[in-house]
Amino acid sequence: LQQMLSMAVEVDRSPTCSSRKIADDIFPFILNIPLRSQREALLNTMKSQLLRCRLLELLFQHSCDVPTSSSMSLDKVLYFLSHSSVLPQFQDETATWQRWDEMLQYLSLLLLSYHGVKVAFPLAEHLRTSVSDRMKLIAQKAKPKLQDSDDISQLDIQLKMNDFISRMQKTLGEPFPPQIQEKLFMLQ
Repeated sequence: LQQMLSMAVEVDRSPTCSSRKIADDIFPFILNIPLRSQREALLNTMKSQLLRCRLLELLFQHSCDVPTSSSMSLDKVLYFLSHSSVLPQFQDETATWQRWDEMLQYLSLLLLSYHGVKVAFPLAEHLRTSVSDRMKLIAQKAKPKLQDSDDISQLDIQLKMNDFISRMQKTLGEPFPPQIQEKLFMLQ
């Protein structure tokens, strides 16, 4: 399945368009996956960074009280950090701290996927470009263009993280479970 999804993203002239269409089609099914382990298995084994990034973006858009229409960027990840409520309660009965833990896991995965789409390694630098054009760009050693919304400061990150931690403390109290502390550290 993952190989087929990856190829489906790549066959179009615009992988970004393909990933959006595919993600829009399979997103409702992700909301119906009953167990966290199953959701994580699907997202962690996804071969297409672009598709995984789009699915996670949709998941966080779904959990925001006020969704944003901005394009995917580091600034948008900070927006999700500030405006996402705990991920929707799926069909499994989980403790509140586990839902926050899952949200942190997916935020980290979103950052990794976005990084993979933007700058991870030479082939990934041009994932938003068709395969035929990608080879030309690699041969020319062209670097991807960063968006203005990818230029965020350490202060922006710290303020958003502090706000996020405050929201978690209101819900969970202190001290946080070790898994949450570890994921907060990794995310920051």
